[in-house]
Amino acid sequence: MNFPRDYSLQQLAKLIKARSWKGPENLRISGINEIHRIKKGQLLFVDHPKYYDKALQSEASALIIDKEIEFPPEKGMILSENPFRDFDRLIRHFFPFQKATEYVSKKATIGKNTYIGPGVFLGNHVIIGQDCHIHPNVTIHPHTVIGDEVIIQSGTVLGSDAFYYQKHEGSFIKLHSGGVLHIKDRVEIGSCCTIDRGITDETLIDEGSKLDNLIQIGHDTRIGKNCLIASHTGIAGCCTLEDQVILWGQVGISSGLFIGKGAVVLAQSGVSKNLEGNKTYFGYPAQEVKVAYRSLATLRELSKNSFLGFPAKKLHQNNEL
Repeated sequence: MNFPRDYSLQQLAKLIKARSWKGPENLRISGINEIHRIKKGQLLFVDHPKYYDKALQSEASALIIDKEIEFPPEKGMILSENPFRDFDRLIRHFFPFQKATEYVSKKATIGKNTYIGPGVFLGNHVIIGQDCHIHPNVTIHPHTVIGDEVIIQSGTVLGSDAFYYQKHEGSFIKLHSGGVLHIKDRVEIGSCCTIDRGITDETLIDEGSKLDNLIQIGHDTRIGKNCLIASHTGIAGCCTLEDQVILWGQVGISSGLFIGKGAVVLAQSGVSKNLEGNKTYFGYPAQEVKVAYRSLATLRELSKNSFLGFPAKKLHQNNEL
């Protein structure tokens, strides 16, 4: 998420009423981001010692942090009692909520030969390309960008808030979403899907990918080109799927994972770790299909020959007495 212009650390610290700041006088910050998408010139928040080293070694030019620690001389620091809260303050300051007053915003852009069905909502700064079909009762939230020849079926919601909270004193604090959703050319999205926009970066569905009905895709996830995703699949935030990945029905993927090009994940599998490309996976945790089937076959044989540790033949004999 980039600011409209560059800011000094002092200006940002003053904006969030931080305790103090330190860093090079000439350091300028162009935006904010999370650690998985951070770039040089941007600001990152960190609020736990186990993440300090990772944050310091990242591309971040400055950190909002809860404790003063030794810093590289080229980086900056804003000291905060609650980095999560103050990071959210920056999001809300530079990406404020804007009320919708009409179904199709006057600030939305619609391309040539694009069909917009009855009951469609288009928020501020939505951009839709040419030759698209947006079917009835689709909701497209602000700062969603859609390419050419895209088909979106009824009931789908695009660009909604991320599911991102921090537990604090027995309740949950929301981190507001200041990122975007980008859907590229020739993507098809079925009915009743939900795709969240990024927190501070973008959620991306790349060219030619096809999504079935009832699919959830979390914030800042990136789906490659020509992927195929079947119904009831859930993909958590910050995942990366390379090109030509296939996910069959009811696949679940944990946050922050990577799935390589050409991987196939069979129905009802649960992905809890990174998967290499050009292989087929099944089960929970998902593993190569040959290994998964071999494990199932082994369990089946064991169940035939024993029951709760007793030989099956002896158990049957006892039942006959």
